[in-house]
Amino acid sequence: MLRFTDVLTPEALRMVDAVHRTGSMAAAARELGLVPSALSYRVRQLEDALDVLLFDRSSRQARLTEAGQELMREGQRLLAELDAVAHRVKRVATGWEPQFTLAVDGVVSRSTVMELCEAFYALEPPTRLKIREEALSGTLEALTSGQADLALGVALEAATQPGFLSQTLGSVEFIYVVAPQHPLARAAEPLSDEVLRQHRAVAVADSVQRGSAVTVGLLGGQDVLTVPNMMAKLEAQLHGLGGGFLPSYLARPYIDSGRLVRKQVDRPRRLARISYAWRQESAARAGRALQWWLAQLQRPATRQALLERPQAL
Repeated sequence: MLRFTDVLTPEALRMVDAVHRTGSMAAAARELGLVPSALSYRVRQLEDALDVLLFDRSSRQARLTEAGQELMREGQRLLAELDAVAHRVKRVATGWEPQFTLAVDGVVSRSTVMELCEAFYALEPPTRLKIREEALSGTLEALTSGQADLALGVALEAATQPGFLSQTLGSVEFIYVVAPQHPLARAAEPLSDEVLRQHRAVAVADSVQRGSAVTVGLLGGQDVLTVPNMMAKLEAQLHGLGGGFLPSYLARPYIDSGRLVRKQVDRPRRLARISYAWRQESAARAGRALQWWLAQLQRPATRQALLERPQAL
């Protein structure tokens, strides 16, 4: 009988994933370039070696059992670790990371991020860039969970996380705005919490995957429209679907054009301290892509543009 160490390979994990995604041995076999009988045999080998059933075969569609689901969860983690090992080996050989992932919070100017990407590609590096759109505590979590190499727009204190470093990008003022057609556009100022509570708020969903999500600026009992990102929040407020706080640089062009109205609220001024964070590594181990991005972020003009440059829908 085969031992599980003989059959539990990256190829086997990808095979199980293919069956799970496609819903049948036949479809998975076509995707993998195998005949169905060969794929079924290899799945049986894996099940025999582990002494478990990975798929429920009582229905026409191949469904993972609880044991199969656990194998997929742990298998994906193992595959990610293998990829990380391969990336580290290649980085040691070339100095460039094969892939560099940015976790970018919605408070950061997308236009400025794209300009930085353009400058990075002008170097013709062998590194592939990946940008993750995050919000609130999800921005830091993307970094600490290993899903990103650099987090831009962290509103939480990253320096308290062991093994990570952070620097201040700057401060962002959040102002309360509504569309001209919204009832609050004509309300007397300053708007009290009691008045705000009577109207729907537009809020960005925290992108955190584990742990408690963060909410900012919402009142108990208030109707809330939750949207996936800051640009969707801006668009919702332009349509008069609710009111809410937006970064002043983002709202300013629409206030100037009359598409948004700024309202004073009976609350302290909202000024958020925003940082960027990265994994702590020795100078010898830091990849050249990380070094390049950190060098750009040392420039005051770059930091200012990331938090102050207006952007259009």
